[in-house]
Amino acid sequence: MKNHKRRFLVYLVPDELDRKVVCLTVDRHPTRYLGEEYERLVRENLNWELRELQSASEPVCTVDGRQVIMLCANNYLNLATHPKVVEAMIETTRRYGAGAGSDRSISGNMTVHEELDRCLARFKNAPSSLTYQTGFMANEGLIPQLCGRGDLFVSDELNHGSIIDGVRLTHADRAIFKHKDTEDLARVMAEAEKHKPLYRHIWILTDGVFSMDGDLAPLSEIAKIAEEHGAGVYVDDAHGEGVLGDGGRGIVSHFNLSRDEVHVEMGTFSKAFGVIGGHITGGEDLRNFARNKSRTWLLSGGMPPGVAAACTAAIEILESELQHVKRVWENREYFMKAMNDLGFDTGNSETPIVPVMCGESKKAKDLANFIWKRGVFALPIVYPMVAREKARIRAQLCTKHTKEQLDKAVAAFEEGGKKLGLI
Repeated sequence: MKNHKRRFLVYLVPDELDRKVVCLTVDRHPTRYLGEEYERLVRENLNWELRELQSASEPVCTVDGRQVIMLCANNYLNLATHPKVVEAMIETTRRYGAGAGSDRSISGNMTVHEELDRCLARFKNAPSSLTYQTGFMANEGLIPQLCGRGDLFVSDELNHGSIIDGVRLTHADRAIFKHKDTEDLARVMAEAEKHKPLYRHIWILTDGVFSMDGDLAPLSEIAKIAEEHGAGVYVDDAHGEGVLGDGGRGIVSHFNLSRDEVHVEMGTFSKAFGVIGGHITGGEDLRNFARNKSRTWLLSGGMPPGVAAACTAAIEILESELQHVKRVWENREYFMKAMNDLGFDTGNSETPIVPVMCGESKKAKDLANFIWKRGVFALPIVYPMVAREKARIRAQLCTKHTKEQLDKAVAAFEEGGKKLGLI
């Protein structure tokens, strides 16, 4: 490989009295820093270590050649392997092909896409919905279009990275409020009203379920504060759909709010629905705006038709088979009680996401490795996914976990927790 080292001069004036010119030599290499940064992450126990899933995502899976209890999947309702979902994908792929052939904005807007949009809007009891290729693309594409210069985004400090990145793509001002602290939100909004000139548009952005802690946004209070200031409310309900609300309809349903109170409900098909894709739900104006302004929707290939059909099938299952939501909550309560009885710190969980707090990144990794050897697969979550010294294992419960499987998982946590001094 060529030597990419380059030399160039930088001229500096150290201070007003000493006007000597300083010449610096800098070595530059296009990729060396990539390896150096990875080595730093490894040294500090901050690197992600990937395991290979070698079977379908089920309560018991084959991972790296081992049979393990899956405790870290987003597949809350186990719809990824539901026969109706799988069959819908197969049959529609046979009929329409593997891909849409184009962006929906050009010639790839297929019947199955329009059917999915209508089905989702019906499920959400809303005027309209629009589906994206992923949830990240929904946030990355829509948020930057909602505000520009002269506008303001107000964001919970623990919002998902896709919200943060969406905001970074705008020229709008931004403000942060303390996690779930509506008094602080009210303070931020009051300060915003002092801005000269007055902001044209203000949007309050929040996760519905915060994915690392499993706690809920105080959405009713947020909506009230927004109404006082004529602000929009945008909620990312990726981890609430299929779990919260009437029949799994999500956090807007959970708090019995209207589309005049929550203006954008964003979500994903890759978690409780068991497939892949993102979406937004709200008024008809929102749909028309997004499909004309959102670049991730306009400039990306349409969702594969088989995927769209599988998403529609998953929604229809939730409408007709109510036992899935009920069962995931039963498993959550069973696991949560067992872990709390042992003395584990499970944070502020209010959902089937149950953090097992460990503190140090190394301790979280050690516990994850320990339970792995006991046949339980759950990931350590470390900085920068969470704050330093707040590393944890994030356990996620699903509908088809059995009591025997959960008992085995709890026993592994107990043995490992005692060995590491967590309980």
